[in-house]
Amino acid sequence: MRKTLAIIFGLLFILFAAFQYNDPDPEVWIPIYGVAAAACFMAYANLGRWWFFVVLAVLFFASAVYQWPPKFEGFLFSEVGMRSLNIEMAREAGGLAICGMVMLMFAFLTRQTVRR
Repeated sequence: MRKTLAIIFGLLFILFAAFQYNDPDPEVWIPIYGVAAAACFMAYANLGRWWFFVVLAVLFFASAVYQWPPKFEGFLFSEVGMRSLNIEMAREAGGLAICGMVMLMFAFLTRQTVRR
């Protein structure tokens, strides 16, 4: 199950990074999603230890809290463009939170693998 999830999320994070090409600050977000994708492929190859994924999760969650907008106006998934800076910041924080959740999942799955 770990390998299947690692491939799915690794490819998904590569797709997230590709979507950042037209973003106003791709030099920030492409590496962030690239690190998440690389971590997923490390989980696939069983190269990362459980604590490595926990450290990444903490960093992603802390970044998501830092990135959270001062006034939450929603995510507005029905619109492609950026209607307000608060919506864009919420989307970015949501992406970081997704990265953090996936890293926690791999920390759990990797720790289970070590115990066997």
